[in-house]
Amino acid sequence: MGLTITEKILANHSGRDSVRPGESVWVETDILMTHDVCGPGTIGIFRKHFGENARVFDPEKVVIIPDHYIFTADLHAHRNIEILRTFVKEQSIKYFYDPEFVEKEGYPSPYKDAATTTYKGVCHIALPEEGHTRPGEILLGTDSHTCTAGAFGEFASGIGNTDAGFVLGTGKTWLRVPETMKFILKGTMKPYLMAKDIILHIIGDIGVDGATYRAMEYDGEGVYSLSIEERMTICNMAIEAGGKNGIIPADELTENYVRARTDKPFTVLRSDEDAEYHSVYEIDLDTLEPTVAKPHSPDNRDLARNLGDVELNRAYIGSCTGGKIEDFQAAARFLDGEQVAIDTYIVPATTEVDSQLDVKTYNGRTLREIFDTAGCRTGPASCAACLGGPADTFGRLNGTEVCISTTNRNFPGRMGSKQAHVYLASPYTVAASAITGRVTDPRDRMD
Repeated sequence: MGLTITEKILANHSGRDSVRPGESVWVETDILMTHDVCGPGTIGIFRKHFGENARVFDPEKVVIIPDHYIFTADLHAHRNIEILRTFVKEQSIKYFYDPEFVEKEGYPSPYKDAATTTYKGVCHIALPEEGHTRPGEILLGTDSHTCTAGAFGEFASGIGNTDAGFVLGTGKTWLRVPETMKFILKGTMKPYLMAKDIILHIIGDIGVDGATYRAMEYDGEGVYSLSIEERMTICNMAIEAGGKNGIIPADELTENYVRARTDKPFTVLRSDEDAEYHSVYEIDLDTLEPTVAKPHSPDNRDLARNLGDVELNRAYIGSCTGGKIEDFQAAARFLDGEQVAIDTYIVPATTEVDSQLDVKTYNGRTLREIFDTAGCRTGPASCAACLGGPADTFGRLNGTEVCISTTNRNFPGRMGSKQAHVYLASPYTVAASAITGRVTDPRDRMD
């Protein structure tokens, strides 16, 4: 019996010819990522169990990317950054994307020293931008949406501080081999659909626990017709179905993207034709419609066309799921020449994406010009309100807002106030809804 791509990667990293679901194996880690929320805890566990003078397993395989609570006056958030800075200096860690605060006691000025700063933004988008995501590897991170990197044909999964502390000291971890669910995307994407519609449809089908500790592998002409950024959106939300990892085998598009950003070697793996799957699903893209997840769960699925009576007072386009440059290009298609009817927030995932807002154009105007003219508010590259954050976090929900968002979770309190209601949707649907002030099927506002 053949192996799935996930099984092949785990076998390769455990020194075995094959592994089977349910087995537990020691695996070597290629990259360990942490950020400002979990980094200090991970460092504390590392020091407690390996000693104050211990060295990390490999200073070139540890990537630290502050991104969650960055642009805030909160002193506790600033303290976390200082803990990371001190550790990076002690350990000579090569890849640290420092936000370089310039106003210690007040709200920091974003990108004040842009010529010298290494600050990137949201870790899950910064990792591929900087060449840290490579086919065939194992990438672990102290964030549940680390599974985003599965779009590059690698095993990528979130782990807790305790596990990360152990990896920091040894470069290894103990994993149970997951069963694999296969999702075959058939047909072609319609001009009103995006990857967010696909993954919300799938989660609506199987539920938020439907893939618990399983790999979610995607295949078919539909998935390979998607851009790299759209594939990242699909893998990003594997965790919203309980998945251990999401993964799309690398193709030429993947290889070209990776090689443009790193000269490190990698191995492209694919599932064997006779691989055994837990289950196989077929998704017909020809019949898919714009999809929305209603409060308060990503699997509370409905169609945008059924929700026209839902009045909104907030729209949010950003996060690792919806803050990539293609997400903003999609939003600009609807916002060009329009005025938003509700408070609309634009949050680039990374500084690279932010800079592209001044480069990419639609109908002869830059994306930033389109958003500014439409009445949107644009914030600095970060996780921002996706994880709520301190009271001064850009875009945070502070009351009884009804928000439509490109983010990945809509649990009570996820974006701030527990009284708020969050609807999840694609950038197309969010932008269309920002104009009307109600949940709007993007087909109703197409060119």
